Amino acid sequence: MTPATTRYTAFLRGVSPMNCKMPELKRCFEAAGFEDVRTLLSSGNVAFSARPDIVPVLEKQAEEAMQRHMDRMFHTIVRPSTFLQSLIASDPFAAFELPADAKRIVTFLKQPYEGRLELPIERDRASILRVDNTEVFCAYVPNETGPAFMSLLERTFGKAVTTRTLDTVRKCSTA
Repeated sequence: MTPATTRYTAFLRGVSPMNCKMPELKRCFEAAGFEDVRTLLSSGNVAFSARPDIVPVLEKQAEEAMQRHMDRMFHTIVRPSTFLQSLIASDPFAAFELPADAKRIVTFLKQPYEGRLELPIERDRASILRVDNTEVFCAYVPNETGPAFMSLLERTFGKAVTTRTLDTVRKCSTA
């Protein structure tokens, strides 16, 4: 990373090893002009360095590069690594008494949520616990009914979101 660049992570919605090859995704980000590009965990997490810019510009550059070089685009949400590190350091789930087997989830929104919610919202052992601007903090206990938290999130915030476990956000924050 050169001194005039900032480290970012792009979270892509809907990427899996079955629908996107990580070397191809890495090349798209490099073609967009980003530096020191690394894909993480084969699930649509891309760490990169770029000259500081407003996040929507970086998101658009990434999406256009994917469309141009892969003939498909995944909705992209970008956060500066320093922001992610601060989020992790704030221990966003500390105020909640969660079961030991609960998965802690962070959902990223493109725009700040401006609606009003009565929290927590709960369904099938999944809970939306807190909303902070463009991040939603949820927890769920895995069970036989599957990922109820995803339908709960989409019903509440729409589909222009992407979700990661807190452990994945932690790994991305230092990539």
